[in-house]
Amino acid sequence: MRVREWDPRDASAAEIQSLVNTVNAVLASDLPDDPPWIDGQVRDYLVETMPGERRISWVAEDDRLPEGESEIFAAVSMLLLDGIGVIEILVRPSLRRRGLGRQLAAVAARRAYLEGFSTIGVEAIGGTPAIAFYEALGFDREYVETRSVLTLSGMDWPALTVMANSIGTGYRIEFHPGGPPDHLLEAYAQAKLEAQDDDELDLAPRSSDPQRLRDSLDTLHRRGLKPYIVLALHDESGTVAGLTEVVVPAHHPERADQYDTIVVRDHRGYGIDRAIKARMLFELRGAEPGLREVQTWNAQHNESMLKVNAELGYQADRDWYEYGADVSQLVQSLESID
Repeated sequence: MRVREWDPRDASAAEIQSLVNTVNAVLASDLPDDPPWIDGQVRDYLVETMPGERRISWVAEDDRLPEGESEIFAAVSMLLLDGIGVIEILVRPSLRRRGLGRQLAAVAARRAYLEGFSTIGVEAIGGTPAIAFYEALGFDREYVETRSVLTLSGMDWPALTVMANSIGTGYRIEFHPGGPPDHLLEAYAQAKLEAQDDDELDLAPRSSDPQRLRDSLDTLHRRGLKPYIVLALHDESGTVAGLTEVVVPAHHPERADQYDTIVVRDHRGYGIDRAIKARMLFELRGAEPGLREVQTWNAQHNESMLKVNAELGYQADRDWYEYGADVSQLVQSLESID
């Protein structure tokens, strides 16, 4: 088996499809209820990164064939951002427990060390072999979120109508497919600042200044991630009192991803969170007729949002764990294993 650095910009269509096949093999084994990937802007999804971020990838393939002519059996990508390298390792289930995952982790850790990064982070999904794998490598668990999934076919739409209209007096709700309009970008970015104080380990930092936010929205579109935004606006001040974001990925368009839902502190207690999330579901039903599910992640201590999600119909699926490791210690540990 050969491991080589891999750039999706230069990859053939066959290589991209081979990677999609590996992703789907992992999903079928570890997350069998998740929709499989399709080759919908997958190259764009892998190539583009948010402002200030950089991604490096490696693949494992049969060394008996020339580079690029074999199937991709495993892969690791590392996103470098804000002093941390965030890795994701995929190994086809039929090739697990043969040391390939450790080899890929070692390649990424060495590069992180050479790039001057001191910490590596990773998300590991509860109930999958990834938990034991990363803990055996010395990663420490630092944060836990619960993923919940909403099935649109089972929605109680009359009840949802009541929720969408339950916002307090003095607020109005607006829907903005594609992103907030330019005249609201500054207020939108200011509202997103509120969320950063609540994160314990943030592997996907938010954009919280207008230009970065504009650039980030442009990047989402280039990656094949279609954003939908619902805002609650305070009539008297014209400020953004609350927002919720959902993104529909081209590579799994039947299941959308919930991004931020934020209610500014001064505007809490007026039913904004429930109303804007309910309105979003109505808008998605019209804008994305092929959409079947929405998935969201919440910290276990965020009881208010967990309650709102339960009222909307989300069902808790499984826990997702964020782990961290010291790069130099990880390199030493993996080299000793080798």
